[in-house]
Amino acid sequence: MKKTVVSMIAASVILAGCGAAEEAQKPEGTSEEQKEQVLNDEKSAEEKPETEAAEPEEKPAEEENKSEEVVQASPQYKMKGDFSIQNIDNPDEKIVLLTIDDAPDKNALEMAKTLKDLNVKAIFFVNGHFLDTPEEEEVLKQIHRMGFPIGNHTYNHKSLRELSEEQQRKEIVDLNDRVEELIGERPEFFRAPFGMNTDYSKQLAGDEKMLLMNWTYGYDWEKDYQSKEALADIMVNTPLLRNGANLLMHDRQWTSEALGDIVKGLQDKGYKVVDPELIETPANKETAAQ
Repeated sequence: MKKTVVSMIAASVILAGCGAAEEAQKPEGTSEEQKEQVLNDEKSAEEKPETEAAEPEEKPAEEENKSEEVVQASPQYKMKGDFSIQNIDNPDEKIVLLTIDDAPDKNALEMAKTLKDLNVKAIFFVNGHFLDTPEEEEVLKQIHRMGFPIGNHTYNHKSLRELSEEQQRKEIVDLNDRVEELIGERPEFFRAPFGMNTDYSKQLAGDEKMLLMNWTYGYDWEKDYQSKEALADIMVNTPLLRNGANLLMHDRQWTSEALGDIVKGLQDKGYKVVDPELIETPANKETAAQ
């Protein structure tokens, strides 16, 4: 409605401006015949339906997006010291967090579509070596456009404990730069390869305003659970499932095939899948304080 009113006002301004310009262009001392012609022309213009009035030029989508005010929701969840997730106001809420590592390899986009169809979210932790081609870049952009947060899983998935501080910095910061180049945002979540951090990587994640994250449980890299049925069963029925569980999965074919059953199984047990964008991170905490 607001946009329509603005458009009508813009149209009025344009028409008024056009009228003023026409008046300015009329020569002084016109003949009676010329005056009559002008009056007839003006009368004809007034009788034209509104639909024929000059329409204001549409704003480019880019400008329209700039004018829209982005409202950042206040964090509703926080991560505890054991990497589980908790509702800040309701600690007893039955919730789980879904995370997917080693993306975007061959299955990440299909996994994102599955989650989108089920109206749930997950963090996609990406590696830089899966962003080498225009096709891979486009997959990341699509996943982001679908509303999924992008996390940092380092550039080359090397064990940080075997790298110098400078090498660790390149693995982490270079990937943040690359992700920002592609989607316009820096990651707010960091997960080290193999879950193994160093004092320096922890410090660097903080400097980059990322929430350092590991997991509660995961199984899809184990040989016994590399099938749709076995993986879906263990992810839903493991004794490790509890309130706030932080579930680790990977960009793998069997995980992609099992994902829908995993989500439905968790929901059948009364668990709500957390929207990662509502988790408190150093970045959104700083934004809220400003």
